[in-house]
Amino acid sequence: MSKKALVVDNDFFFVEFLTDLLESRGYEVVKAYDGKEGISRLSEGPVDILFVDMVMPKIDGKQFIEFTRKKYPSAPFPIVTVSSTLVEQWDAVHESGADYFVAKGPIDTMADVLQKLMDKFEKEGFGLADDEKLLEPGKVYPRQATSELLDNLDYERAILESVGIGIIVVDKDARIISANPVALSVTGKMLEGVLNQHVSTIFSDRDHKARLVNELKKVIRQEEVSKAGFSAWLDSKEIHVVVSVLKVKGAIAGWVIALEDEIP
Repeated sequence: MSKKALVVDNDFFFVEFLTDLLESRGYEVVKAYDGKEGISRLSEGPVDILFVDMVMPKIDGKQFIEFTRKKYPSAPFPIVTVSSTLVEQWDAVHESGADYFVAKGPIDTMADVLQKLMDKFEKEGFGLADDEKLLEPGKVYPRQATSELLDNLDYERAILESVGIGIIVVDKDARIISANPVALSVTGKMLEGVLNQHVSTIFSDRDHKARLVNELKKVIRQEEVSKAGFSAWLDSKEIHVVVSVLKVKGAIAGWVIALEDEIP
């Protein structure tokens, strides 16, 4: 019976490179091109090893790893982070719950590094010593431009997590790709229970589900309507729901939903 690997990375060429390497070692490879698709692929069945990039659209590597650890706490497969921003994101990567860390570099040296890592896995199992868990294809140094970009992303994420109302970001297929701590508190949900789930799952009441779906359709179909809102009940608490269209570079990318307590 062949072993199975899941590769999650938005770089098509790197996914193909890693697929060729793993298939040559007898693995069946399942591919995903962002964390959202990775969650879907992971739900299709168990894997023997998981490779994931850190910087990806929609659901990034950190969120994906945290989701995986919480959703499948007893899963035996190791998680290997393979990232071109490993040095710049070291603290976030180290805290994400990944087991092994590989910095991206030139493909020829990457192949050698990953082959040696897989050799160790097959000979010694996945319990490598701490000093063997970080692999670099040559010395990698922090890059100023990349560090500044990641700092900006961290700043924007901090704002989302600190704002005093619930914020849920929804993809074009109506599945949730982000929910801040207030949104999780208001809905009584855990992050692993909402990521990549249909947005209507935040409500248990059928009428509220239908109303939310109607408001999503309204702000998409009626350009003159920038937002739509309604009152709902969650756990005996009245909240106000505001739905607006999410646009990226002028194109519709989904929705943003705000949840806040009704003012008495």
